[in-house]
Amino acid sequence: VCVNCIPGRPPGLERIDKMAFFDYSPELVEAGKKAMELCAPQFAEFDRMAEYNGERVLKAFIDNRISDIHMKGTNGYGYGDDGRDKLDAVFAQILGAEDALVRHNFVNGTHAITTALFGILRPGDELLSVTGDPYDTMQGVISGDGIGSLKDFGVKFGKVDLLPDGTPDYDGIKRRAGTCRMAYIQRSRGYSLRPSLSIEVIAKICEAVRSVNPDCVIFTDNCYGELVEEKEPVSVGADLIAGSLIKNLGGGIAETGGYIAGRADLVELCAFRLTTPGTGKEVGASLNQLRGMYLGIFHAPEAVCAALKTAAFAAALAELLGFEAFPKYSEKRTDIIEALKLGGEKQLIAFCQGIQAGSPVDSFASPEPWDMPGYDSQVIMAAGAFTMGASIELSADAPLREPFAVWLQGGLTFPTGKAGIMHAAQYMLDKGLAHI
Repeated sequence: VCVNCIPGRPPGLERIDKMAFFDYSPELVEAGKKAMELCAPQFAEFDRMAEYNGERVLKAFIDNRISDIHMKGTNGYGYGDDGRDKLDAVFAQILGAEDALVRHNFVNGTHAITTALFGILRPGDELLSVTGDPYDTMQGVISGDGIGSLKDFGVKFGKVDLLPDGTPDYDGIKRRAGTCRMAYIQRSRGYSLRPSLSIEVIAKICEAVRSVNPDCVIFTDNCYGELVEEKEPVSVGADLIAGSLIKNLGGGIAETGGYIAGRADLVELCAFRLTTPGTGKEVGASLNQLRGMYLGIFHAPEAVCAALKTAAFAAALAELLGFEAFPKYSEKRTDIIEALKLGGEKQLIAFCQGIQAGSPVDSFASPEPWDMPGYDSQVIMAAGAFTMGASIELSADAPLREPFAVWLQGGLTFPTGKAGIMHAAQYMLDKGLAHI
């Protein structure tokens, strides 16, 4: 079969690249090439960061004398699980922390964060979010009525909104943080268009809090930001961080799980919350999950690099198609999320359906908007992933509400991530929802 003789294709729209496996229009192929040229300086920086963080990870494995025996799991109570304990030590060193709690039975990042909040906060304490409202799934954890939320347990909540440009209000933080027990920092943008926070900005927030409340516990929701920069929040003043293993640090290999890391005394309190007071980290069978978590963190620097390249390429291509991208392809990146403002519901749906069509798993499925638990509007999600919900794999989700933006993340390899973005663009072009 001649790949250039496609039935039904109008004259003049033959494939430009005879080696291509997918039927992209010539105009889109050219736009893709232009996007690659625009992203070349950013790609070089991503490669440099992957090399730096790859050595950081390797050093942690070597320093902790990891052996094949540590890949074996335990069952029952999990007493004396050296593989589990060594994994904690590896994560702690990589993240610049005193200790870490890395467990497969954290069901998601929100669960790890929730465990940290309930582990530290007590009735009468105030949790102060210094980055405005936390994202949707944290709302029930903080203020849900009658469901065992922090509010139900007598924990007060306050917030300092971000400035109109999306940056922290340092003066506002100093006015409000004097009496709070915990200052809460959300590193990623959530379902907003504000910038994600760099390590430099997190350091300034920590400095502002400490200037008025030296004893405050500074907690950072670190989801999507791990291994994007040379340091993590605990290296610049945060006391505690938490995140998911089916995002950055699982490298697309960990099947499930999450982590908490930071000051040893605080990690111990979190462990008491996860298991039981007094036993904490000493119990908990690792079953058959250790190898995937070790291998995942080892692969994580390259997986994060691929996700960053996919995000930058998506931003460049979107701008060539006339859409707004947050951040722009040329801007410094502090997490793996890319937000694309596409203009309406039809565009969001077409983009997500295109991402799904360009996925390795369930490419034949067509996502539709639905009433997703924890969200206040219908959401459409595309994720043809090897691990359900893994956002280090190429995925996209969009609430069908203003500002009609899709939030894109992941891409285990850049060639396949790029192909997924090209599929999404072609879907929009075919439906007349985008133009080159």
